[in-house]
Amino acid sequence: MKHVVEKHPSTVVGSSYRPKMSGIARMERNWGVLFALPAILGFIIFVFGPMVASLIFSITDWNIGADVHFIGLDNYQKMATGDPLFSKSLFVTLYYTLGSVPLGILASFLIAMLLNQKVRGLPFFRTIYYLPVLVPSIANSMLWLWLFNPDFGLFNSMLRSIGLSGSQWIYSETAAIPSLILMSTWGVGNAAVIFLAGLQGVPGHLYEAVEVDGGGMLRKFWHVTLPSMTPTIFFNIIMGMIGTLQVFDQAYVMTNGGPNNSTLFYIFYLYRKAFAEAQMGYAAALAWVLFLIIMALTALVFRSSRFWVYYEGEGKT
Repeated sequence: MKHVVEKHPSTVVGSSYRPKMSGIARMERNWGVLFALPAILGFIIFVFGPMVASLIFSITDWNIGADVHFIGLDNYQKMATGDPLFSKSLFVTLYYTLGSVPLGILASFLIAMLLNQKVRGLPFFRTIYYLPVLVPSIANSMLWLWLFNPDFGLFNSMLRSIGLSGSQWIYSETAAIPSLILMSTWGVGNAAVIFLAGLQGVPGHLYEAVEVDGGGMLRKFWHVTLPSMTPTIFFNIIMGMIGTLQVFDQAYVMTNGGPNNSTLFYIFYLYRKAFAEAQMGYAAALAWVLFLIIMALTALVFRSSRFWVYYEGEGKT
């Protein structure tokens, strides 16, 4: 006599059977959706919704107080062919980014290495280096306005005290951006904290292996510290680049885009178009161009990371 074995519906190929969700699992799912709902609604209302609206505005000639007309890609064509300040602001912003990001990475990395040493009063020094990050950007700008003052500023006073002539700093067309790049090192505390966390995560046995092989401090840094820190360097480069491409406060408070548009940062130019000249459609197009530039540069850095970023246990990425 043959025994017939009945198969559970879930084991039959092509079966549409799905086990029923228990009451507890359903309740947990509902609570999870409920708790995630504020973040989801916040993203849709305050991020995704405005992005879609700005994309629509970018293909119109919307000026505040005037009728709105669809003009297609005319705003983007104007940027490419008929707006010299667009290329000027883009050049100024990229110039600042190329100077500020490497300098900030170097300064924050050196500070983190100093703060990683076992010395007395280490919590005090860590607090001191991080304090500038807590100062509002407007207050920072006012402070540096005094430091950069060509008549009675601290920097020129120090230069004159050692027999050197002072500089015009942000009041000179050629020195304005280098001065703001110098100012950017004031706020490297965030990157330094991230580097410090990365340094404390470097495995100690790697340093011991170098010591066994007779290596000194330089070999430890070159063969252990630097490769181990490349993921952290990569992260800080990405965040620094995105931040500097959106710099605004310095131009708004300190220079108003001058002298001769030498500090006309992209976001400041966008602000002028939107709120000073009321050209909302053109400003929206400027915003989307910046979004695409940031995406392209970020993708380029990600692409390059396979050649220089190393992860423990995985070799080269």
